[in-house]
Amino acid sequence: MACSCSAPEPKTPAPGFRKALWIALWVNLAMFLVEGVASMQSGSVALMADAIDFFGDSANYLLSLSVLGMGMLWRGRAAMVKGLTMALFGIVVWSRAVWVLQSGVAPEPLTMGLVGLLALAANVGVAVILFRFRDGDSDMRSVWLCSRNDAIGNLAVMAAALGVFGTGSAWPDLIVAAIMGTLAISAGISVVRHARSDIETARRDARLQTSES
Repeated sequence: MACSCSAPEPKTPAPGFRKALWIALWVNLAMFLVEGVASMQSGSVALMADAIDFFGDSANYLLSLSVLGMGMLWRGRAAMVKGLTMALFGIVVWSRAVWVLQSGVAPEPLTMGLVGLLALAANVGVAVILFRFRDGDSDMRSVWLCSRNDAIGNLAVMAAALGVFGTGSAWPDLIVAAIMGTLAISAGISVVRHARSDIETARRDARLQTSES
């Protein structure tokens, strides 16, 4: 459905935002492959959760690029999709952690720690690049939250690796996976709320433009 007549005029993206998104996209795709293989080798739920998160973020960055330069209405809708996706990711991680809890098999901590460190370096780099865009519209904010959550998640994976190494138990891995899932749900709700505000503002501005024409 065409919305050009009712949506606000497209705004020029913040300088450098498009380039930052492309960098974030390729970094996340590469780390999804690395962590996906590592999670299968180590048996870590937290590492698997982080790998899925990398893939989800890659899709989100691609979505952001597709609506870049469009009006606030479409950017708000894109952010809404991303917020719901983040929340869904958290629910999936929780479900996986509960399922793995039944087996009680401890993951391999060395792989968890080394790959977690590599992922942390990648995400800190992306977060630094995106830091100056964190106070933009809901779409920019969702991109920043994705990177921030990833960096926090990597620290948690490394902490889980130490916990598994010290205890020989799967509990540290499962606890961290649950925390990552909760963080994803919380961030998703935050993005959805911001997106709803942007969408309402865009529709209100569109109604004002229509009444004035």
